[in-house]
Amino acid sequence: MSNFTEKMLSIQQVSLITGLSKPVIRKWEDRYHTVTPKRLHNGRRVYTDRDVQILLTVRKLVDEGLTIQQATAQAHYETPQLSTIESCAPTIHNEYCLRLLEYGSTCDVIGIKRVLQEAHHKLGIERFLDEVVVPLMFEIGVRWEKERWNPFQESVSSTVIRDYLVGLRNDMHMPDDAPLLIGACLPGESHDLPLCILLLQAQMHGYRVYLISSSPAPGAIEQLIIYFNPKVVLLSAMSELPFTTYPDVLPALDVFAADHSEVHMFIGGSGTKEYLKTHTLHTIRYINDLQDILNEVEI
Repeated sequence: MSNFTEKMLSIQQVSLITGLSKPVIRKWEDRYHTVTPKRLHNGRRVYTDRDVQILLTVRKLVDEGLTIQQATAQAHYETPQLSTIESCAPTIHNEYCLRLLEYGSTCDVIGIKRVLQEAHHKLGIERFLDEVVVPLMFEIGVRWEKERWNPFQESVSSTVIRDYLVGLRNDMHMPDDAPLLIGACLPGESHDLPLCILLLQAQMHGYRVYLISSSPAPGAIEQLIIYFNPKVVLLSAMSELPFTTYPDVLPALDVFAADHSEVHMFIGGSGTKEYLKTHTLHTIRYINDLQDILNEVEI
């Protein structure tokens, strides 16, 4: 048996991974037999990674409208056995993510900072972003959206993480002649943490970067592009608020991009993805991640 399948998790760890409270986990065990944890000699429950997969699947299906009993039956049918579970284990099993979620749930700013620093120094920036920050922010977003975390927990955790990433970016000095990449949220958009991650990644690939403050005034992005003359501009809209509050801003930026073809302009974010289902951009290109830019723009 592999070390992975031998690993056992406490109910506290399972609660942190799944976002389910310990009473809910126990209720699902006792009433619906969703999982059947083993018991240690002292009577404490311990869970396998397959148990975690089942609980995550049930949580998702219940959110989609199934009853717990229906979701449990479907989850047991869909979830692979332990021999194949390793390839699809959730990234949130990461030790650092678990600790950060624990500190975030209690709004322990010092604890969050300490674990971020430890993970960064241990993994290096690239792995720190890929293995800790990105899956952590996704899970925080899910917990806030499903009201498993309150706005204060989400805000404190996100702010501490953002400040840490800004500090890393400021400590990374780039040559004055390195190409400039400007990052900007659209007017009305205040969620700039995804941009902070992308800008730090861009620095690691040789760009100087500049982040415009969140929710800039209409017209400010165009003025700053003219002033700084960047090689690349990366716009972001994580929500649909910019398009309902300022419906003319992105079409105007698209026209601006056509008139300034020497600047490569891209846009990303889940809000943009929804917007583009019913609208078309002619010059600004939609991207999923930084690699799309690196593939198109030669430094």
